[in-house]
Amino acid sequence: MGERTQITALDGFTLGAYQASPIGSPRGAVVVVQEIFGVNRHIREVVDGYAADGYFAIAPQIFDRAERDVELGYAGEDMQRGIALAFQQLDQKLVLLDLQATIERASVQGRVGVVGYCFGGLLTWRAACELSGVSAAAAYYGGGIAAETARTPHCPVMMHFGDRDAHIPLTDVERVRNAQPEVEVFVYAADHGFNCSHRASYDAAAAALAKSRTLELFGRHLVGA
Repeated sequence: MGERTQITALDGFTLGAYQASPIGSPRGAVVVVQEIFGVNRHIREVVDGYAADGYFAIAPQIFDRAERDVELGYAGEDMQRGIALAFQQLDQKLVLLDLQATIERASVQGRVGVVGYCFGGLLTWRAACELSGVSAAAAYYGGGIAAETARTPHCPVMMHFGDRDAHIPLTDVERVRNAQPEVEVFVYAADHGFNCSHRASYDAAAAALAKSRTLELFGRHLVGA
């Protein structure tokens, strides 16, 4: 269903991306923001899934400024490599530049929603607060959001967390709720990474419910524009 493409940011840097289009006219566009594991098979499946739901969807390879075409597994050396790429080797301001370029590419297809997972969940929150052209945002288990609750989102935001997530304690979830009462916050009986069917922490019921809620959010704010 999908295909590889390239996006050029404002500073001239070109990064890769994976995109997929629906059958017929798109209901809007969805930018999918990767975990620390790159635009791997799972993220491509997420893109394909949103295309099947009627949206143009695209996932930028945000690691490309540090290392091109990264695709990692979920444990051991791959996990450590992903952490290093995300938090030590990337210039976070340039990541937002790349996301802005992706949002602008997607906007040709209609209003744009952003959805991100793990590291991408944090970037989704930043995109909702700092970037233009975002009509709705859904952040899945975004580690670090609790430390950035002073930001002000410029669009409706939904967040999904797992109550068994050792990386994001429920105290952090409550901090987000208290600081951002307008944000829809949902907690599932699940672990970190519950949306990813390639991980041991996958929870089909939680993933399906979170997806239905995210689609409802996007249906409210993207469709019909």
